[in-house]
Parts: sequence; C-alpha cells; structure tokens
Amino acid sequence: MKKVFSLIIALSFALLVAAQPANYYNSANGLTGNQLKVALHNIIKGHSSISYAQIWNAFWSTDNKGNGVVWDMYSDRPNGTSPYVYYLGEDQCGNYSGEGDCYNREHSWPSSWFNDQNTPRTDLHHIFPTDGYVNNRRGNYAFGEVGSASWTSRNGSKLGACKTPGFSGTVFEPIDEYKGDFARAIMYMSVRYFSEDASWSSSDMTSKSEIKPWAIEMLLRWNELDPVSEKEKERNETIYNDYQHNRNPFVDHPEYARMIWDPNWSVVEENSMEVYLFPNPIECGQTLHLSSNCNAFDAVAICDLCGRTLFKISGHLVGDFAVTLPDGFAKGCYIVKLMCNGNVLKYEKLLVK
Repeated sequence: MKKVFSLIIALSFALLVAAQPANYYNSANGLTGNQLKVALHNIIKGHSSISYAQIWNAFWSTDNKGNGVVWDMYSDRPNGTSPYVYYLGEDQCGNYSGEGDCYNREHSWPSSWFNDQNTPRTDLHHIFPTDGYVNNRRGNYAFGEVGSASWTSRNGSKLGACKTPGFSGTVFEPIDEYKGDFARAIMYMSVRYFSEDASWSSSDMTSKSEIKPWAIEMLLRWNELDPVSEKEKERNETIYNDYQHNRNPFVDHPEYARMIWDPNWSVVEENSMEVYLFPNPIECGQTLHLSSNCNAFDAVAICDLCGRTLFKISGHLVGDFAVTLPDGFAKGCYIVKLMCNGNVLKYEKLLVK
C-alpha cells in the first residue's frame, strides 16, 4: 500500500506549493530527518553566485512591489498604509540618521554568523531590501518573540527581551505577516550550508549552520502560522531562473521543515478511505458537509495548524454528515481530523475564507 506522511501540517500546505521544476526534489522523496536535510543540501548546493554589488540590481526583480517600489518587510504594513516608501535605485543607502531615510541589504542570517564568507554573503535567498536604520537596530541579534520591547519600528517590528521559551536575551521580532518569510530563509541557510560551515561562528540562535532547539521550535511555528505567499513563490522562481539556479525548498515544500526537525514526524500506511469536504473553501457560518466511504467516525475535530482543537463533534457519524461552523472563524487554513476508537484515521485540509 502507498505510504504517506501523516503530519497534519503537510496537508495544510497543499494549496500553497510553488511550481518547482519537474523532478527537482526526486532524490529527497521518502526521506525524513537528517537524511532529508542531506538530500536537500545536495540538491541546492553549488549555486551560481552573484557579486555583492549585483544584489542592488537583483532587487529590481526579486523585491519589486510594483512600479519600482521596494518590498521592505521591516516597513511594510500589509493591511494598512506603510509609514514610508522607497523606490528601487533612488533610495539606496548611503548614509542614514533615522528610520525612513534609505534602504540597504539585510542579511536575515547575519554575516557575522558565517564570518563574512563570500558565497553566503551574496545568497539572495536570505538577503532582503530593508530600511537601513531598522536593519542596523536589528544588527546581529537573533530573531525571536519580544516580551518587553526596548524599541519598536514604525511598522511594528520590535527589539527587546525574548519571551520565547529557551532564550531570554535580546531578540528582533518582525511583524506576524512576514515571520514565515524569515523562518523559511533561516531554514534555507541551515540546509544550504550544512557541512560547509567549518569556519562559521555561533550565535544566540545558531551553532554554525545548525539552528538551536529553542529557535527551531519557534521557526516551525512561524513557518505554519504565516504560510507561503505569492511574494515568496515569485521571488523563489526569479532567483532560480535568473540568478542562482537553486531554490528555497521550504518555499516549495513548507512541510519539509517538520519532516527534518520535528522528531514526532511519522510515517503511516494509507488506508482506502475516501473523504470529501464541501464546500471547500468555506465561508464562516456555512455548513460543512463530509462525505466518506468509511463505516463510521466517532468524532470530527477542526484544528488550527498547531494541532489545537477549535471545534469538535462526537457521535456515530455515518456516511454523509454535516458540521455547522460557528461564526467567528478567522479566514485561513485548518485541519479536519476524522477519528475512530480514539485514533485519527485521516486528516483533511480545509480553507476558510
């Protein structure tokens, strides 16, 4: 019987996988843990490098929000008006004295962590145009979740004491809408330079190219709570086609993150059960119908991407049955767990719009 990975997060990303070239990840199929990490490293290593000066020109196609506007994740407000706007080529740093003066080249994996080695120093998969002053405030601090902010940027990014379990030092926290972008960039760097890090330094977040346990747990959450966007997909395609000719695997396959770093990832046998959810996507307040060839379920649960149960019905659920979603469900991806005798028989993805 065909084997499938049972982790619920993998299914939640099915609608978001980028159109990577056919067979690009074939050598990684069926692997997990360190074996998957090694396979992905071998796929993406040895990329074509550009010069540090060429990064400015690359931003025109990798981070162009439209009409030459810089897509700066340290100043952008996706659901509101950005406090300031930069134009590609016109507002490059230069000197700056405060936020809003100019943009420069932010290494999301700070260059001091890899001792300024040439190849990672120009790797576009982790370099983004950002406000020079905010970039400087971030410095080489780890990404983290701030409990008490000592400084806040004009779009809400924060610097301050970390509240993420496992670390209490100073960290930089981007806004929620871009946490997944930075998480996938950091995970890319860990895999791309795996075993090529002999001269790298360590940091509060990393040990050479390895991500420390407290940080990987946080990045796994960020990867799931801020799913892959069209921005990231298009950026990944551009870097692959026009510059480096390698890809960020975590943009193409966000589920690889838990397949590598989550020890609870498991492989199970797929049974012949068929389940259909409709309507899917669904709107808040609508009735979700579940049609199945299974004899009966004893419970159906709707969960968030971290596996927390938000809504559950129990009983002898046979054939085609309905679940009425309560009002107030936020739009996004959810997981439907179908259970029998205390065991999860199948996971299905559900998109609420």
